[in-house]
Amino acid sequence: MKTYKYPPRGEWTEITARPHIDAEELTATVKGILDDIRANGDEAVKRYEKKFDRAELQSLAVSQAEIDEAVKAVPAELYDAMALAHDNISKFHASQRLAVNKVETCPGVTCWQKSVPIEKVGLYIPGGTAPLFSTVLMLATPAKIAGCGEIVLCTPPSPEGKVHPAILAAARIAGVDRIFKAGGVQAIGALAYGTESIPKVYKIFGPGNQYVMAAKQMVSLHDAAIDMPAGPSEVCVIADGTSNPAYVAADLLSQAEHGVDSQVLLITTSAAVAEAVEKEVAVQLETLPRKDIARKALDNSKIVIVDSDDEAMELSNMYAPEHLIIATENYERLASKVVNAGSVFLGKYACESAGDYASGTNHTLPTNGYATAYSGVNLDSFNRKITFQHITPEGVKSIGRAVEVMAENEQLMAHKNAMTIRMK
Repeated sequence: MKTYKYPPRGEWTEITARPHIDAEELTATVKGILDDIRANGDEAVKRYEKKFDRAELQSLAVSQAEIDEAVKAVPAELYDAMALAHDNISKFHASQRLAVNKVETCPGVTCWQKSVPIEKVGLYIPGGTAPLFSTVLMLATPAKIAGCGEIVLCTPPSPEGKVHPAILAAARIAGVDRIFKAGGVQAIGALAYGTESIPKVYKIFGPGNQYVMAAKQMVSLHDAAIDMPAGPSEVCVIADGTSNPAYVAADLLSQAEHGVDSQVLLITTSAAVAEAVEKEVAVQLETLPRKDIARKALDNSKIVIVDSDDEAMELSNMYAPEHLIIATENYERLASKVVNAGSVFLGKYACESAGDYASGTNHTLPTNGYATAYSGVNLDSFNRKITFQHITPEGVKSIGRAVEVMAENEQLMAHKNAMTIRMK
């Protein structure tokens, strides 16, 4: 990890930069696969599954028998942990339901808004170096609460043509029945365009590698909405002289092990804590099964020593992290200064992995600085807001002349006439 000691603001742009990904190298490959899926459907999906996942598939659909078998294969302790997480995720997302409020904007004019679930949603669940069964819970649970009519899940199979049992068990817990064996770009294409087996959906959710992210952004131009643009996973930890170096190091490594292109950032007002954390990272790193991945991610990562808490918060808001851990003594004061972040963890005991799994908040979050403009996945992500209005004869009198004048001045006379004919 590179250390910056009291850097001037002129260096902040360099500090907050993410690892560079050359998207141009991906574009031709991703576009070629998407075009193939659009033209050739299931046959193309199976061909890419053989090429990339080394799986020869007769059928893309996961059968109920396979799901039943997977549920039996999952250890009881893991199944119970997923059930507990599902319960907490359900409670948190159900609390986000909004009541319909009718507003009389002026006499005779009543307006309101209601949430309507997206009818068809697609969930992409990576299976590569780590099968993300927790993401099944994070996406399917709010989709069910929102009332989405069709929830389609795609995930890559093993070379034996099997989906990881924990992914299928999580799908059973969350109430998802339509599951398909498709990974990577081919899964995104299948969800966006539809194939003989996999239905076309209106919005696609879920994380993935840079190829998956590129595919999602491409299909979002014309064919399906997506949850958010995203890049590799990241965390920012803000620490002071009271922070526990072992805790901070563990939090940094918990993100570094996601992938070689992940990034972690420590901002602290204490040079002593910075040094202690760096030593702890070195010690804990050697105990990790994924230490080679984490070590490469740490090459992209930084420690920044600043003069004050306020400066730490300014730098954090400029970075706009996916995950922000405020591990300082005065975390409540600093929490009030958060402007840009995907999800925030307060105090020494709120590790980021709690939010990844079981506290109840969603772990599908904006990365790569997109937290300046995007929210993480929530109940609204699975809804559309439709506005309604009702106007009485009294309402026509209230706003009719204003409508006429504004339409006439925009030179849209048919607009004016639609109101004028009612005024008469």
